[in-house]
Amino acid sequence: MASGQSVAVADDRGATAPREALLELVDVHKRFGGVAALRGVSFSVFTGEVLGLIGPNGSGKSTCVNVISGLLAPTSGSIRFLGGATAGLGVDRMVERGLARTFQTTSVFTEFTAIENVLAASHSRFRIGAARSMLGRGAAAREEAGLRERGAQILGLVGLDGSADVAAASLSSAQQRLLMIANALATEPRLLLLDEPAAGMVASERKALASLILRIRDRGVGVLVIEHHMGLIMEVCDRIVVLNFGEKIAQGARAEIGRDPRVIEAYLGQAH
Repeated sequence: MASGQSVAVADDRGATAPREALLELVDVHKRFGGVAALRGVSFSVFTGEVLGLIGPNGSGKSTCVNVISGLLAPTSGSIRFLGGATAGLGVDRMVERGLARTFQTTSVFTEFTAIENVLAASHSRFRIGAARSMLGRGAAAREEAGLRERGAQILGLVGLDGSADVAAASLSSAQQRLLMIANALATEPRLLLLDEPAAGMVASERKALASLILRIRDRGVGVLVIEHHMGLIMEVCDRIVVLNFGEKIAQGARAEIGRDPRVIEAYLGQAH
């Protein structure tokens, strides 16, 4: 598939309209010494879809996400984001281009309030330049007020509107995970990577998370979800990619993946 090409993608919503490829991995390999963590992985993520990336422990999911986000460089193969090669960009440049991610472990500024966390994330993307600052404090103050209003809207989107002035350290584990998503959204991503977003959540919290992921998708953001909880994957994902021992063994809509004997064998150790 040519870079940046729009294709018709069938999924469990019955969607077949052309959609833009936000992210494209082509024959990506990653080696750590003599260990092959990824072996020829290829897949794409499209505008306005939720793609699930699943696989047993040690299948290469975390390595794949770290390569996509710029934390690691692939040993070979190519990754394109919004039609441009990502080689050598690193995490900061990927964020500037429009890719944001959350992590398996909670990563927020615990000494900041929720709104201060979102403002800090916003400033990483929307910095007031020195030249503009010299024009006067009024312009800077107006932009700061705009960022604060936008931050409050993002907290409302993720369900933390009542916790804007609460210190992140006082939030529950599930709320801190929602705050991580809010921080990622503050950078205005075109593609959002969620790494184990449901970790430690109870059923009601996972249900709220599923609803949030679908709302983000419906705003036109591509979402890549890496998750062990298959209930969440089957609820929110339009398509699913399955890794095992660093290789892609299956790809398709939820219904296809759920009955694929290769996937069943990878998870259960034998075909059923």
